[in-house]
Formats: sequence, structure tokens, C-alpha cells
Amino acid sequence: MPNEQPMVLIDLTPECKQNLRDLSKRFRNIRSDLQGIIEQLQQGSILGDRIGGIGEEYVVYKARVRNSNIQKGKRAG
Repeated sequence: MPNEQPMVLIDLTPECKQNLRDLSKRFRNIRSDLQGIIEQLQQGSILGDRIGGIGEEYVVYKARVRNSNIQKGKRAG
């Protein structure tokens, strides 16, 4: 099909998986918050800022995920 979008591979590092497991003990909704952004990325949306200098075969983005358990914004102190 000519309109088919390229497949997006989302790979979490072992450090990220460990941090996610540790944070899920304190923040109960963190997995569902992260799942929402993963679904957006798989649909082809480009979120976050691109990180350069990783290599030619990889495109890496840094994205901020809202934590729904915390009621403050990122600059609320």
C-alpha cells in the first residue's frame, strides 16, 4: 500500500524498565500515563525533542510524560 506508514519500534532500556517498576510503587497511574504516549508514537505522531548524535540508523526523541498522580505542573516548585 502506498499510504502505509513506517513501523515504529519503541524500545525501553533496562534502566528505564527498572525505574518504571520503582516509580510504579509510588505513583499508581504511571504505567497508564506512559501507555498513552506509546500509543501516540505507534500511530506516527512525533512527540518531544529530537536528540542528535546517536547514529544514522536511529532517530531518538526525548518526550515528557505527564504524571497524573501529581497535581502540580513542571514549574510549580
